[in-house]
Amino acid sequence: MLVALLGLFMRYKILFEFPLLDQKSLQHSHSHFAFAGWVTHTLITLLIAFLQKQDTLHKIAFKKYNLILIANLICSYVMLISFIIKGYGSISITFSTLSIFVSYWFAYVFFKDCKQLETTSVAIKWFKAALFFNVISSLGTFALAYMMATKNIHQNEYLASIYYYLHFQYNGWFFFACMGLLLDYLKVNSNTNRIYSQSFIWLFWSCIAGYFLSTLWLDLPFLIYVLTAISAIVQVGVWYYMFKTIVQENKSIFVNLPGYLKYLIIFISFALSAKFLLQLGSTVPAISKLAFGFRPIIIAYLHLILLAIISLFLLFYIYANKFIVISKQTILGLILFSIGVVLNEVVLGIQGIASLSYTMIPFINEALFGIALLLFVSILWTSFFIKKG
Repeated sequence: MLVALLGLFMRYKILFEFPLLDQKSLQHSHSHFAFAGWVTHTLITLLIAFLQKQDTLHKIAFKKYNLILIANLICSYVMLISFIIKGYGSISITFSTLSIFVSYWFAYVFFKDCKQLETTSVAIKWFKAALFFNVISSLGTFALAYMMATKNIHQNEYLASIYYYLHFQYNGWFFFACMGLLLDYLKVNSNTNRIYSQSFIWLFWSCIAGYFLSTLWLDLPFLIYVLTAISAIVQVGVWYYMFKTIVQENKSIFVNLPGYLKYLIIFISFALSAKFLLQLGSTVPAISKLAFGFRPIIIAYLHLILLAIISLFLLFYIYANKFIVISKQTILGLILFSIGVVLNEVVLGIQGIASLSYTMIPFINEALFGIALLLFVSILWTSFFIKKG
């Protein structure tokens, strides 16, 4: 809800005067809180829930996870406020750094506790890979910090560090954790179809090589470019076979889902397929230069992943497992929020395509503000009725 509110403020400032808040500071607060306060915090919570479910012999002490959750919340909320007030200042930088160390702490404890489990669930390897990518993504942040501290900032290295962090967050930590949650929900174990284990290996290594998809605007050596193109092709192929297998082997689970969740998982699958195809398309040099040269296209792509894939999947998983109160009101809230996400992607996509020819579409910013308002109101409505329940 707070992430949506910050997004609404940013859209408002594009249309109207609002001198109390700085747009750049709002953007930093919005992105940091979206990552740490919403997605990462939710994933940590759901991974702890996974451990609780698998810990049939009661070998794990869960009190330490309360400390991790509290520490992450403190860091997230301090970043939320400090970035709005002062942008990149001593407080925001300190708590951004502390949040990284909290993620290290969680990864260490989670890996250690996994050894206590006696389970054949394939989800564990996906979770471990997700946490590995979360840890290494911080190298991009530290590279940025070093550049700022030494005041030795070069544009290419600066952007490469940002994209390094974003790549291993979006395509590593977020994606692998969500895939682990999906496979756990489908009760996939090591005795099931081998394609799940094989897909994991291919996607893990192609994720590492896939970082260079974010740096195709650099003058990369030909060998690295070929490796990057291969990684994009591999991801499309692996996702096709994996998706086909998931659908074929779990028809009964999907058939028994409530109608609104069926449509939701179909849209998420479509969005993820589009993401892999867009990655493949970006290996064409001409397309890559166009994509990275226009801000609306980058914003549309980032929101495709964070909203249409990751956020909607987390909501799907939470609703499907009934971790919150399921009522007519909360279902309506989810439906309206999902409609807002679809509209947001459509309008951002139109804006991105139009920007290629420098075409101004009338009332595009008003439309995006209206959609941001729908996203905020729908999640506010849902939050109210979850609280009420």
